[in-house]
Amino acid sequence: MTLPAVDWAQPWLAPYRTPGEAVAQAALHGSVAAALQGARLSSGMPDMPDFVAQHALPAGRAYEAHIFQTRSVPTRDNLHDLFNGLVWLAFPQAKRRLNELQAGEIARAGVSTVRGPLRDALTLFDENGALLDAPPALWQALVARDWHTLFVTRRGLWNEARLLLFGHALLEKLVTPRKPITAHVLCVPDRQGLHGPTGFDDAAIAASFDAKSLETKPFVPLPVLGVPGWCAENEAASFYADTQVFRPLAGASAR
Repeated sequence: MTLPAVDWAQPWLAPYRTPGEAVAQAALHGSVAAALQGARLSSGMPDMPDFVAQHALPAGRAYEAHIFQTRSVPTRDNLHDLFNGLVWLAFPQAKRRLNELQAGEIARAGVSTVRGPLRDALTLFDENGALLDAPPALWQALVARDWHTLFVTRRGLWNEARLLLFGHALLEKLVTPRKPITAHVLCVPDRQGLHGPTGFDDAAIAASFDAKSLETKPFVPLPVLGVPGWCAENEAASFYADTQVFRPLAGASAR
């Protein structure tokens, strides 16, 4: 099989690069599911779910409920599911917590054409979410959509910050980077998540996923190519003057 080429040297892929390169190479000689399962077996983590081919998902069964019930992740031969697997490998406890919440909502309310607020928020974060560990001044500027302060005036503070892209659809979109690509960001509570080989502590992230908080969609939009070091063009302050991408908060004026 073949997959689109991925530039694993891009900064947003740093937490996933080592397993990502290996899994992508192995998938060329088999399937994405088999390649991820090989990485899962090599990880030495017994609580990690198995990766199985997509046809293991019975017709009519909800994907999230199937994962919860069988501890296996149906996986297609595409980049979307490859990135999903890489996030599972890097953050199994956080992914399991999201899946637990999803399965609980499915058990409570069933599956319909319209998700409830919690399932909608869980899906949004799982697909397009990111975690920001940053000094308070950066987080406050992001919440205020004060892009000039966030990326120009306080640019130096990004040396003390770390942004983790968690959503697998977000990672897939960035295979072809475009300025408008935007993450739904959560703040790492109390700046206590900066640990571990990826820079974030899996258990702490999982513990921070609170159902009542998440159903309010406490996410803040962040165009990720604005992050210093993630795009050569953003060295110029004028990069952030594009109000179609760096939109001011409703009622506020853009600089």
